Amino acid sequence: MGEPHSLGVMNPPRIRVGVGGWTYEPWRGSFYPADLPQTKELAYASRRLTAIEINGTYYSSQKPATFAKWREETPEGFVFSLKASRFATNRRVLAEAGESIARFVGSGIAELGPKLGPIVWQFAPGKRFEPKDFAAFVEQLPAQVDGLALRHVLDVRHPSFMCADYLALARRHGCATVFTDSDDYPSFADPTADFVYARLMRTRSELAEGVEPAQLDALAACARCWHAGFEPSGLPRVEPPPAPTGTPRDVFLYFISGAKEKAPAAAMALLRRLG
Repeated sequence: MGEPHSLGVMNPPRIRVGVGGWTYEPWRGSFYPADLPQTKELAYASRRLTAIEINGTYYSSQKPATFAKWREETPEGFVFSLKASRFATNRRVLAEAGESIARFVGSGIAELGPKLGPIVWQFAPGKRFEPKDFAAFVEQLPAQVDGLALRHVLDVRHPSFMCADYLALARRHGCATVFTDSDDYPSFADPTADFVYARLMRTRSELAEGVEPAQLDALAACARCWHAGFEPSGLPRVEPPPAPTGTPRDVFLYFISGAKEKAPAAAMALLRRLG
């Protein structure tokens, strides 16, 4: 663990903004043209956003040919984050997840090539931080697949993870921690890797862009700050912010949950602010 993703080595760090998935009926007529064939939705979405988090991989495995098809349908520079299989993370003893981890990583995700972004390992809200067991899980996350370096993100959803021991563990292995902007899950923005991963869950149906303009301005400022290697002020944290490195880093921002029908509008509004 701790190896940089090939994208981070080959290309300058970027701020990427997107949504979860690309097939959602309420987006038809609001985000997608009403007459757009469903088979063209990914091609359409990937030319208006810069990243998508795939949630379907959490529930079921995909074929290598499917990952290759997604790669071919999207433009150069586009990135997919993948939510890893629930069979790896939704278990009582995480130390026993090795086979499920290997099965997911070896399922063909390398077919995405340079469009493979971070892998998100999402844990159940009731899963507490047990240091020894959680360390055994993280130690099994591979650094690469088929010569393609991997980056891992831990989506921890129990308040017991809001402690120095967890942060030290994640940093030791170079795993990012999801910053979840939500009242429903623990929300802390302590950096634990050389990239930032945020899931934004506050879109509102009554707003044209899903988010108040002032909040979008603040998100854009946060994203630029993270990207520049600094830590935004005013965010919830477990520890005081570390000294800034000033080293540019990749930032991934996804509008997830909340009023999901507004997620594409919010993402595009944020992209406009970021230029």
